Amino acid sequence: MIEVPPIQFAEARGGARIAYQRWGSGPPVVVIPPAAQNIEVAWEWLGLRTMFERFGSFCDYLHYDKRGTGSSDRTIRVPHVDDRVDDLRAVMDAAGVERAHLFGASEGGVTTLLFAAAYPHRVASLIFVGSGARLFVGDILTEEARAEQIEQRIEFARRWGTDESWSVDLFAPSLRDSKEFRSWFSRYERLSAGHDSLQQLFIEMLDMDAREAVPHLDMPMLVMHRTGDAAMPLELGRELADLAPQATLIEIPGVDHFGFVGDIDSWMDPFERWVTGAIQSRRPHGPSGEAHVATLGRFVVTVGGREVELNEWGSRRARTLLKRLVIARGWPVTRDELFDLLWPDETDRARLGARLSVQLSNVRRVLGGGVIADRDAIALDRSHVSTDLDELLSSDDDERLIELGVGEFLPEDRYEDWVIPVAEQVRRTVQAALRRRLADIEAAGGTDSPEALRLARRHDELENS
Repeated sequence: MIEVPPIQFAEARGGARIAYQRWGSGPPVVVIPPAAQNIEVAWEWLGLRTMFERFGSFCDYLHYDKRGTGSSDRTIRVPHVDDRVDDLRAVMDAAGVERAHLFGASEGGVTTLLFAAAYPHRVASLIFVGSGARLFVGDILTEEARAEQIEQRIEFARRWGTDESWSVDLFAPSLRDSKEFRSWFSRYERLSAGHDSLQQLFIEMLDMDAREAVPHLDMPMLVMHRTGDAAMPLELGRELADLAPQATLIEIPGVDHFGFVGDIDSWMDPFERWVTGAIQSRRPHGPSGEAHVATLGRFVVTVGGREVELNEWGSRRARTLLKRLVIARGWPVTRDELFDLLWPDETDRARLGARLSVQLSNVRRVLGGGVIADRDAIALDRSHVSTDLDELLSSDDDERLIELGVGEFLPEDRYEDWVIPVAEQVRRTVQAALRRRLADIEAAGGTDSPEALRLARRHDELENS
């Protein structure tokens, strides 16, 4: 795990100090912040830290808190969107970043588009996740609809930072049952912005609209949007992609608006490929004693080349815990979710905390470490543990994909709810590789060759599985 980067400050117009952090190496990426955040406190949540660490592994990553929020000057009111364009320029100037890929997340999309329109020479490309050229769906709001929207946003701001906050249910529904995340996020909201600033910002969002600027943006644009995002409906992502001259739209299954929640690799893999041209291998490169987990065909763990025997695990639950962490591919799994998975009939969370620690110790003993944990969540350390699932889902080599995909994913757990979506993803990935390989063989005139027949049978098997 990397050290939390130090806070630095850019001086913006009017003397405001804008807090920013920068780390990693590779193509420069500058993130335009959503409504409110705190870049320093964000590192506390394992899901955010893991996302930040992956960014740092392939790019020179810079993010900042808009003025009036987070670690930036808080005595200054949240600025107008035009001021935010100037603030973004001030941050890039202070950090010495002349040109970068701009990453617009959520409400930050409008600022990103307006900056690109004003300073196109400073933009390598535009990337959006759960964002759009505006922040409401439909035609111009009627006076009655606008008044209703304002009332809702005032109520949202009133609940901000309290136990009654709407944020988790709206922005991270897959974590709505996590008491740890709810508790942490309420604190995070309080440290990100005050009620008065948020109320002003939420109302201003109704008038934020950069649609007229988009058709004139002569630069590559990647638009990624989760199909079930209720906070920023898919319609807004599609609209942005339709308006842009050079847009690539990727629609991603999922319901979470926050990028660091849910299947994060589904958008981070295309992001990495977009800015670097490839997805780097994250297989461990340290001593030979590091661990490998095989999930295709059967579940096998090897450490230092030796297969771990069944009697070394201590319990079936330890194996299930590791399987769930492997499926998460290095992203954190909340302790609440693991309680429900391993002890579905137990309700005493205090007691389950101790029992989970025992199972976690079993996994660490088997792997020789390999797990990152805090009080809220647990994740697999992919710098120590490699998996065939990671290799398959990040590979661009069709022959290797076909070789890996000869076996069913976690066959002994095939009917479990937490396995089925990943098994389907594996199946689709292997099928796509088979189709591409068959097309190559057909183009070479080998349609009736033994290899073509073998691959076609395998494709049909997957289709009917």
